[in-house]
Amino acid sequence: MELRTLRYFLATAQEENITRAAELLHITQPTLSRQMMDLEKELGTTLMLRGKNGLTLTDDGIFFRQRAEEIVELADRLEQAFAEKNTDVSGIISIGATESIGSRLFAKLIKQFSDQYPLVRFNLYNEMADDIKDRMDKGLIDVGLLLEPVDTSKYDFIRLSQKETWGILMRDDHPLSGQEYITPDEIAEYPLILPLRERVRADILNWLNKEEKDLRIPLNYTLLSNAVLLVEAGLGSAFCLDGALAIHSSPNLRFIPIHPEHTIRSVLVWKKNHLFSPATSLFIQEINMLRARMK
Repeated sequence: MELRTLRYFLATAQEENITRAAELLHITQPTLSRQMMDLEKELGTTLMLRGKNGLTLTDDGIFFRQRAEEIVELADRLEQAFAEKNTDVSGIISIGATESIGSRLFAKLIKQFSDQYPLVRFNLYNEMADDIKDRMDKGLIDVGLLLEPVDTSKYDFIRLSQKETWGILMRDDHPLSGQEYITPDEIAEYPLILPLRERVRADILNWLNKEEKDLRIPLNYTLLSNAVLLVEAGLGSAFCLDGALAIHSSPNLRFIPIHPEHTIRSVLVWKKNHLFSPATSLFIQEINMLRARMK
C-alpha cells in the first residue's frame, strides 16, 4: 500500500465523489476508480458504497480514514522535518499567558524551542484569559496559555495535567491566617479582592453563595501581581490560584485553600484551521509532542 494511495482515498472520502476527487488530484476518473477498487481488494473489505448521490463510507471506511489521516500526517511531518533540517528557522511567535502553574511548563517549552531554533524570537503578553482570546481571534497572538473555564470550540488545545487550587491570599495578621482552609461563611464578612474575569467571578460568588451587593469588594484585579501589593497594604484578601508566582513575593502573606476544594487546569490553545508561520507551526508541533507524552 503506497502513501499516494492513501492520499487518493482521503481526497475521495472528502469529496464524496470520484469525478471531483479526480479533478482535485489531477488524474483521470477511471484511474482513481481503479485505485480505489484495488485498495478495497487489497484490504479485503468494502470502504465505500457507490450511489446516485455520491460515495458513502462504510464503518470499515471510516476506521480506515482515521488511520490513513494519521499516517499521512506523520509522513508530512517527517518530510517537513528533513526539508527544514538545512534551513534556518526564524521569525516571531506571539504568545499570551495567564498567571498559573502551567506557566512553568510553558516556560520550559519555550526555552527548549529557543535552544533548538535560536533565530526565533517570542513576544510574551501577560494578560487575562479573555484578553488573550480576543488577541488570538484578531491574529495578534499565536498561542495562548489560559485557565479554565475555556470555550475551546474555535481552538485546538491541550489541557495540562497540573491542577491549580483556588484559595485566599491574606496577610499573616489576618484573623483567619492560622487556618488550614477557608469556608465561605468565614471569609464572606471580610473585604475581598476578586478577579475581574466574569466567568471566574461567577464561580467565586457561587462558592460564596452570595451576591456582589452583599459583599465588601474594594478592588477587582486583572493580574494578581499588582493586587498582591494591595493585600499587603491591608485593603482586603484576594481570591487567587496557588500557581500564581506573585503570591510568593512576600513573607508576610499566606495562601490558604478554600473548602470545599475547587481546582482547575491550564489549557494551551491555538486557532483551528489557521495557516501559521513556519516557526509557529514548528512550535505547535512541539506542543503536540507534549500532548503525546502526557497520554
